[in-house]
Amino acid sequence: MATPFLISYPSNPTSGLTLKQIAYFGRVLVKVSSLAEAEQFLRQNFRQLDVFVDATAISSAGDLVDVLNAGAAKILITVDQLTALSQEQSVPSSRLLVSTLSDGQIDSFQQWVAADVIERNDASVCVTPAAIPAAATKLNISSDSPRLYTTFGDEAVTEDAINKVTQAGAIAILPSQVLTVERNASGQISAVKLIAARAVTDQANGLYATSVTDERGSCLGVVWSSDESIAEALRTGTGVYQSRKRGLWYKGQSSGDVQELIRIGYDCDADCLVFVVKQIGRGFCHLGTESCFGAATGLARLQKTLLARKADAPAGSYTARLFNEPKLAEAKIMEEAEELCRATTKEEIAFEAADLLYFALTKCTAAGVTLEDIERNLDLKSLKVKRRKGDAKGPWAEKAGLAPASKPAPAPTPAPAPVEDRTSRIEMKRIDTASTPVTEVKDFLKRPSQKSNDAIVALVKPIIQDVVDGGDAAVLKYTHKFEKATSLTSPVIKAPFPAELMKLSPDVQEAIDISIGNIQRFHAAQKGSNETLRMETMPGVVCSRFSRAIERVGLYIPGGTAVLPSTAMMLGVPAMVAGCQKIVFASPPRSDGSISPEIVYVAHKVGAESIVLAGGAQAVAAMAYGTESVSKVDKILGPGNQFVTAAKMFVSNDTSAGVGIDMPAGPSEVLVIADKTANPAFVASDLLSQAEHGVDSQVILIAVDLTEEQLRAIEDEVDAQAKALPRMDIVRGSLEHSVTFLVRDINEAMILSNEYAPEHLILQVDGAEALVDQVQNAGSVFIGPWTPESVGDYSAGVNHSLPTYGYAKQYSGVNLGSFLKHITSSNLTADGLLGLAKTVETLAALEGLDAHKRAVSIRVAQMQKDRS
Repeated sequence: MATPFLISYPSNPTSGLTLKQIAYFGRVLVKVSSLAEAEQFLRQNFRQLDVFVDATAISSAGDLVDVLNAGAAKILITVDQLTALSQEQSVPSSRLLVSTLSDGQIDSFQQWVAADVIERNDASVCVTPAAIPAAATKLNISSDSPRLYTTFGDEAVTEDAINKVTQAGAIAILPSQVLTVERNASGQISAVKLIAARAVTDQANGLYATSVTDERGSCLGVVWSSDESIAEALRTGTGVYQSRKRGLWYKGQSSGDVQELIRIGYDCDADCLVFVVKQIGRGFCHLGTESCFGAATGLARLQKTLLARKADAPAGSYTARLFNEPKLAEAKIMEEAEELCRATTKEEIAFEAADLLYFALTKCTAAGVTLEDIERNLDLKSLKVKRRKGDAKGPWAEKAGLAPASKPAPAPTPAPAPVEDRTSRIEMKRIDTASTPVTEVKDFLKRPSQKSNDAIVALVKPIIQDVVDGGDAAVLKYTHKFEKATSLTSPVIKAPFPAELMKLSPDVQEAIDISIGNIQRFHAAQKGSNETLRMETMPGVVCSRFSRAIERVGLYIPGGTAVLPSTAMMLGVPAMVAGCQKIVFASPPRSDGSISPEIVYVAHKVGAESIVLAGGAQAVAAMAYGTESVSKVDKILGPGNQFVTAAKMFVSNDTSAGVGIDMPAGPSEVLVIADKTANPAFVASDLLSQAEHGVDSQVILIAVDLTEEQLRAIEDEVDAQAKALPRMDIVRGSLEHSVTFLVRDINEAMILSNEYAPEHLILQVDGAEALVDQVQNAGSVFIGPWTPESVGDYSAGVNHSLPTYGYAKQYSGVNLGSFLKHITSSNLTADGLLGLAKTVETLAALEGLDAHKRAVSIRVAQMQKDRS
């Protein structure tokens, strides 16, 4: 289902398509200079796309085989390399793309193929555009065989030139710099037009028939696409299609069942587009099933069930035990494997295999491994060129009767060191700033891309309007839908909160009380900077500034992948200290309609008026506009996902809502600066403490003049600690787009840090306290080895609701001032006005505002009259 072009990705990209955008087209050609470089790229990207490796710079035939063995779909080589590689009998010709840019090289390739027709007639060849017809004839390559590639070299790459190549039956190799998925980008070629040039439209409506599949190839449904919808899908990275009645269809706009675009291509004869997506939510069908052809079955159904159980398995249930007791799961896998080995009949084998698959998939789900991950690894193994002998290992061979029992050894032999499995290692990408162009360093400093704000707003806007129109009923509708809390009959619980909703263990209650005390003391100390200011700017002219608490505040407490009573404290305590008259909490309930007792307890401690049992855009809308039961507020504070952030931004710009917000926000993040004095275990723990928030979180390590051994020690700690975490799957996803920067000195580290403007900045360096003077942009700073970010999240006293996504350059974190507004006053005596009159009148006349001038001159005239 590949597109009729192959995109080459440069080692130092400065413009054009990003690697994530290239992945939409299924495959990439990357040029490498060594086996190690190829292996690193393949290790990091084999899950996303098929990698073609330009290995023309690798001289060793053995290294070329190892590139294939590491998972390259094909390698681009020269005719000379082809001759050397022919010594390797295990190399399949279907994995070779041979560069033949002259007639002589085409002849040499033809001779190589003819030497062994049966084995070599599926190798691919790369020629110049002018040589396509002759090469196709000479090599007997038909126009529908994807074996003929072309590269433009020094020739200009134009849309017409590409289309001519495609029509001639060749696959064009295009530099990523010349392509774009954006609208009207001058000087670049639209990737959408290249797709449309090959696709076949339906004769009746002029649209493209489109099959939508999941990552495993199961068809979710059949829809229509247009040039516009394809462009919007590629631009936003989501599922966007063409409705024959309503125009552009953003999948999930009203239901919330959105899609993340993985790949786009055609069927065999290009009369059907194929969209591969990651379906989020209930499923593709409007009836709530995974596909329009009914509910999932088999392993897909089992995976969905296990994921649901992992998120909300009843405490003490068998499934919860399997997730929380790894040894139990391991024992069951070994037990079921042995029973499968003993099974003999067809029915027994099927029964025992089902049991084994259940327990194996349970272990995978607990570790965050999906069926898609497993199948991609199977695909990767199928690409291996070097084959193992395949014998069973000693103990298992003996048990199955394949080998005689070994004689007792006089002394136990040390077990061989385990072979490192690089495919499952959890690590961050390394960037050495000394050898990386400045533009590329800046690219790596960018946060993981978020969905288009327009696309997100398009999804939340109808929800907000629904709440405005429907009030409580609409809030309940979305809570039933998204939180599955169908038993709820009211969207709010009011104070005083029942004691049974606040049942906590003594340890938890004490921890919350201590934390509230510290937060309260630190924020109360900030009152000094908000005391009334009064000064005489000139004789008789007195100016003052005084603060007043915002009367009604709404505090959003996220739910999702973690319960966050800490956020309730960080928002509720300053609101209480500031003296806000009405405090409203909002937090999504559990599926049984209940809410975390810790959140209810904090609401009770800070004197909250109510708790809105809702999350997402519906909770924001309820607090912004008010409903029958939810009090309208004047300002909404608190972090949330992209939908919450988009909803906050939307209501703050709606004058009919009359509500403010604290700050824009993105996923959580941390930046750690570490030098040779840093403890590797401390550094790793700080990185992982933010990585576990969500797969869209980002962590950055800036390593100051560390040796390879010191850096490796940190990376080993990250890998080991991550694999011990219950949320390892989330950590792995976060670290896939996280970066380690290797820098020369602390000054370079601070420049990078200030450019990134992290939410959390941790200084694990010698003389950390003195370094604070160089901090220009950060949400909160954690100084020295004994100050983990966790203390700021919970109990030290500073606030953990901080600007993310680079907004630390413009915004402060939540503080006492976030819940206050400042009012100024002026008080002039007659002499004071007389002394200032000429100045004001001159400026008012300059601006042509006569009424302003007269407001002064009338008073001065009256004053002179009274004194005469």
